[in-house]
Amino acid sequence: MELPFLKKKSEAVAVPLVPAWHPNFRNAEKLPDIKPVRTAFFVNGAAGLVALVALTLVGIREYNLRSLNAQIAEFDVQIGRTKRSSELAVASFKKFQAEEAKVLEVDAFVKSKPVVSDLLLHIGNTLPKNIALDTFDLRDAGLSLRFTVRGSSETAGDRANAYLEQLRTDKSLTDKFDDFAITSFSRHATTGRLLVDLFLKFKTAPAKKP
Repeated sequence: MELPFLKKKSEAVAVPLVPAWHPNFRNAEKLPDIKPVRTAFFVNGAAGLVALVALTLVGIREYNLRSLNAQIAEFDVQIGRTKRSSELAVASFKKFQAEEAKVLEVDAFVKSKPVVSDLLLHIGNTLPKNIALDTFDLRDAGLSLRFTVRGSSETAGDRANAYLEQLRTDKSLTDKFDDFAITSFSRHATTGRLLVDLFLKFKTAPAKKP
């Protein structure tokens, strides 16, 4: 027979524990929010920060726009002040260009003309022995020459034509003249020799493009 006080300790405390039951009358929706930092704080803070950034950007843009408008207004004032002088300067420059064009045209015309002494010497050196130079007239359009040709009518005519062909193949002359022609034949009233008039036309400058 075992004594009661000799029972094992584990058997003495092995009584089942039943939790006490009581009704739960708490309404979770009406309980106060006990969180240290509420969620609404973060939402409102983020919205306020976005609004602040937007206002800052709008302010910077407005400031830049006003500065730009002020600069444009200042430039308009300066343009108005210098407009008259600028128009006068442009008119003077156009007038200068017109005068310059005239000077350049005259200069080009003068440079295009051969030196009379050199041309006369060249013509004199090219004369055949039966042809003599009577007149030498340098004009704006070209060179007018008159020769006396010795020989009979037929022989003198052949000599004149041969000399004309000689001039047409003369490199020193073809650089300056582009047309060589006999303009008239006549007889000298006293000697009866043949008088031949030649005209050498200057080369024309190519037309300028508009």
